[in-house]
Amino acid sequence: MATKRDFYEILDIPKSASAEEIKKAYRKKAIQFHPDKNPGDKKSEENFKEAAEAYEVLSDDNKRARYDQYGHAGLGGAASSGGGFGGGMSMDDIFSQFGDIFGGHFGGFGGFGGFGGSQRGRRVNRGSDLRVKVKLTMKEILNGVEKKIKVKKYVSCSHCDGNGSEDGTSVTTCHTCNGSGVVTRVANTILGQMQTSSTCPTCNGEGKSITKKCAHCNGEGIVREEEVISIRIPAGVAEGMQLSMSGKGNAARRGGVNGDLLIVIEEEEDPNLIRDDNDVIYNLFLSFPMAALGASVEVPTIDGVAKVKIEPGTQPGKVLRLRNKGLPTVNGYGRGDELINVNVYVPENLNEKERKVMEEMKKSENFTPSSSAKKNVFNKFKKMFD
Repeated sequence: MATKRDFYEILDIPKSASAEEIKKAYRKKAIQFHPDKNPGDKKSEENFKEAAEAYEVLSDDNKRARYDQYGHAGLGGAASSGGGFGGGMSMDDIFSQFGDIFGGHFGGFGGFGGFGGSQRGRRVNRGSDLRVKVKLTMKEILNGVEKKIKVKKYVSCSHCDGNGSEDGTSVTTCHTCNGSGVVTRVANTILGQMQTSSTCPTCNGEGKSITKKCAHCNGEGIVREEEVISIRIPAGVAEGMQLSMSGKGNAARRGGVNGDLLIVIEEEEDPNLIRDDNDVIYNLFLSFPMAALGASVEVPTIDGVAKVKIEPGTQPGKVLRLRNKGLPTVNGYGRGDELINVNVYVPENLNEKERKVMEEMKKSENFTPSSSAKKNVFNKFKKMFD
């Protein structure tokens, strides 16, 4: 599988580009690679789709933020085999989605006579996106998981096959635009004849009209139903990350392009471990004798337990490291570590026997911290505020 190019590189803009600069850059690329300007040129067609995909992400503040933080992995390519926007949608979808930034319909650039013929003027309906939250345990994040979820969504009406007519055939070509979805007007001005194009007011850009509406969907072509969807969540996802499944959202009215299913990741709080990026932290509490004499203890990990050797004289605040016991990076290699933060528990209540033992210990010079030990504690404390 080819590596995707950087979206900022595709549009020739810096990462600090404003929304207006992104829009202008996309318009420039779309004009340069438009298929009507480059007929039969597959490379230009791919560049055209690539630019549309870059604009679709960078023009959306939320998607742009995820892309800036996680790169292509943060856009949910792993959740769907459909790929990104530019690779999974047709030319008509792109024209319909972004035609408004050119004024009128997508073909109306002026100066490129063949742009956007009557078919491309037709508006393609697009279903709305659905957003769901999926809560994962740390173990599910470690290994990745497949989840089945129930969603209520609009699906294509089975009675009329989604075209909105009662018998499936009561659809005629719009008499106003002759099926193009666009009406063109020519006006005489002081500068000569000016041609303008706009969405057909009769068919609302669809290019067709229904003579007898379907009774099941009232001519809309969609009905609301419950559907079970399988979602494959990749390993290493994080709280707030959003994945997408192309075409799994609401169906479009009377045919067209389905919306997407957006999956927002939530993490269940683990009773023992704290996540810190790809590392996990465990707070280990030792008794004073265990810290002083040494011990072998078991600590929880994401996928089980591990034995850890405590050396005699282990000090509070010491951090032990278990390599590769953390979490992986999305679509990356290796794992983070588990960091074990050592704490020494000081009992609050002592019985008489324990108190006498402690009194004897207090008299020993071994239980009085040395100047170097004091300095080490001071330096550690100082680093917390640097």
